[in-house]
Amino acid sequence: MIRTPTLTDQQIADFDRDGFVHVPGAFSPEEMATIEAWAKEVTSAPEVPGRQWVYHEKSRIDGADLINRIEKIAPFHDGFRAIATALGKVAGQAFGEEAVLFKEKINFKMPGGGGFEPHQDAQAGWNVYASNFVNVMLCIDEATVENGCLEVTAGHHRRGLLRGMEPLREEDMVGMEFVHCPTRPGDLVLFDAYCPHRSAPNPTANTRRMYFATYNKASEGDHFDRYHADKHRNYPPDIEREAGRSYVYKV
Repeated sequence: MIRTPTLTDQQIADFDRDGFVHVPGAFSPEEMATIEAWAKEVTSAPEVPGRQWVYHEKSRIDGADLINRIEKIAPFHDGFRAIATALGKVAGQAFGEEAVLFKEKINFKMPGGGGFEPHQDAQAGWNVYASNFVNVMLCIDEATVENGCLEVTAGHHRRGLLRGMEPLREEDMVGMEFVHCPTRPGDLVLFDAYCPHRSAPNPTANTRRMYFATYNKASEGDHFDRYHADKHRNYPPDIEREAGRSYVYKV
């Protein structure tokens, strides 16, 4: 049974002020043992068309094939559906109204896995679906400075969209101070779609898995199916790609 974490009034205020908030120990070690087992189930599931979306990358260490991320998990896994439901209540607290699931994924960042350039999630064209989003990141493996933990910068979410469909440039980041946000299993980090963030590659021997569930206000509609249909046309999972066609991941 996965319980629903609750934000304090101070955490809600911090989120509103900074565009992000770290919530330590939202899930217990016992709950995380269950969630970690579910993550292993998802990882070991066959890659077949019409199921969860699996994306790969090449290791920066030895060129080996790595799982980069798995998306669209909840429709096919009862455990992650329960997690997405629980985290939706947390996102609703941050919004101040009911939230609905927009998308979700596990970012793996295996040994040799790459990082993410500075960006805002809204850059990916999400504003065609809703005005803003809350990402709820659940830490599965300890994230450290060494293995590429999340880095965020406070207050710049209030500037709105800085650049579309590409990483932020130096001129966009004047005045930004990115700070590392190390997390332990069971921690949450909430950040909105306009909060600039980044993370470094993982040169260590340990995998750094993070589950991300993204929500919009229910008052702005349920866009889960539309978003995934749109993304599938432009950037489908590796198993469903057309031979000879080039696919480019933007942000």
